[in-house]
Amino acid sequence: MTSDYALKLAAELESASRLRTAQFLVTQRPWLDLYGINVRPVAPFGSASRKPFVDEALIHRSLPDELLFEIFSRMTPYTLGRASCAWQLNGVAENYKILQSNYDGSWRKMWLLRPRLRSDGLYVSRNTYIRAGVAEWKITNPVHIVCYFRYLRFYPSGRFLYKNSSQKVKDVAKCMNFRTSKVDCVFSGRYGLSEDKVEAALLYPGLRPTVWRIRLRLRGTTAGANNRMDLLSLVTSGVNDNEVSGPDEDILGLVEGWQEDETHNPDVPAVSHKKGLTPFVFVPFDEVETSVLNLPVDKMDYFVPG
Repeated sequence: MTSDYALKLAAELESASRLRTAQFLVTQRPWLDLYGINVRPVAPFGSASRKPFVDEALIHRSLPDELLFEIFSRMTPYTLGRASCAWQLNGVAENYKILQSNYDGSWRKMWLLRPRLRSDGLYVSRNTYIRAGVAEWKITNPVHIVCYFRYLRFYPSGRFLYKNSSQKVKDVAKCMNFRTSKVDCVFSGRYGLSEDKVEAALLYPGLRPTVWRIRLRLRGTTAGANNRMDLLSLVTSGVNDNEVSGPDEDILGLVEGWQEDETHNPDVPAVSHKKGLTPFVFVPFDEVETSVLNLPVDKMDYFVPG
């Protein structure tokens, strides 16, 4: 073997080695395309920045929330964690300030302890009350336990869905989406998250439009769970016809600054509801069929949220 041939062979082997190394190191990372792109934040309730944002990320402009949820629900935990890097409720500088001031500079601690609403299931409030029945035969004082639910589903865009129903979790989960029909009585509105407080509002359409306002406190049974919400207040009040154009309007921005007993329609007085305020429990979509909240009242008359 001549020296020229040996040098040529060595060069080819080195080139092939570099190619194999490059093929091994270069992997497809679609989440990297999301870096540096601003995702529309959800401004806290009461913030002066509650104005429409026009700098939506490409992924938000191209895909609706429901399709994004379907995509992310099929990701592995590692891939989902990578993709979540694109979701920011604040800018990079603001996040860094929060990191240093509240979480000792630990991203892990911030991820576990910073309150965030979950969108991979439903928040469910199970309420019961006793109703007197009709006396028949020898039964003189019959009573019945009545059970009904409040359902909330939150989306990262700042929208949410609400339904009040006696139907079980496994049945309601099928219709809690924006494709639902009017007969399902699912209403949509806007929400804001500030620290662990959630403010939400929606409009009940009809001859006398009614604003539904709710205040909640987000917490978790374990660090990072965010699986409980305490219902602080629930108020319904009237609104003038000229104040709203439809249920898709930013109702939360409209009622910003309203007092609890404030109404803009004397025919619809403000009512602060004191019943049906059981804390919300989070039920992931993959557990709606097996959740204990599906049990009838003869097997579970009262549920302790914890």
